[in-house]
Amino acid sequence: MQQKPSRTIDEWRFRQGRMEAGHRIVPEEVPVAFSYGGSTHAVMMATPTDLIDFAYGFSLAEEIVTSAEDILEVDLVEAGRGIDVQITLKDTTADALVARRRRMAGPVGCGLCGIESIEQATRKVATVKDPAARLMPRQISEAIRLLGDGQGLNRETRAVHGAGFYRPENGIVAVREDVGRHNALDKLSGAILRSGHPATDGIVVVTSRLSVEMVQKTALLGCPVLVAISAPTALAIETAEEAGISLIGIARGDEFEVFTRPDRLVSGESSHVA
Repeated sequence: MQQKPSRTIDEWRFRQGRMEAGHRIVPEEVPVAFSYGGSTHAVMMATPTDLIDFAYGFSLAEEIVTSAEDILEVDLVEAGRGIDVQITLKDTTADALVARRRRMAGPVGCGLCGIESIEQATRKVATVKDPAARLMPRQISEAIRLLGDGQGLNRETRAVHGAGFYRPENGIVAVREDVGRHNALDKLSGAILRSGHPATDGIVVVTSRLSVEMVQKTALLGCPVLVAISAPTALAIETAEEAGISLIGIARGDEFEVFTRPDRLVSGESSHVA
């Protein structure tokens, strides 16, 4: 089951010096709990769409799983005003999660939000595989444009983030939306993970600023290029450099800025192979 992603509400609009009655479509935002083995791991506020993808992508981002095969089943259960996403892991993965919880639960008064979480926030990231193909500047612009074209919920509401995966030979192959930028990227990661196709041959493109978390999630996915319409933080740049990710921001129209690994972009009419 999945709830509707939006609803129509009544509103009052101030236009040309006077108030008038109107209607607006707004996105839904509900609590989504991720449960493993009957125990709740985290609760997120999210748009109630693509929750199976969200389960896979969240599990990857939390480093609970490394592949789609680590998850045996995902069930969506209504829980009051929210949704409980119940995730069944294969035995070895479930055992590793139990051991991890035991390590994290004792040392500090607030349980899971202590020193381990601070270390996790600045954790080292793996180096992504360097793709053979180099990108044309026009492909960056095309990826941004196609992401916008694929954001149906945002066209209705003007209130949600989007994350898309672009392949130079195919265009945008997946778009996921959510009120949260991290959630949108987790949903996209889950969709790519479930597809069975590697992320090494494409671009992750997002409609948000580039925080370190967005870079970490992209590195875990194994994608070598991350593009956004907004700017990065200093830590995001450092982390992208460490991971070997080409970080491209302020991508609007035909212009953008490259913060790391500019060698992956070339000028000319066709992409080159290194």
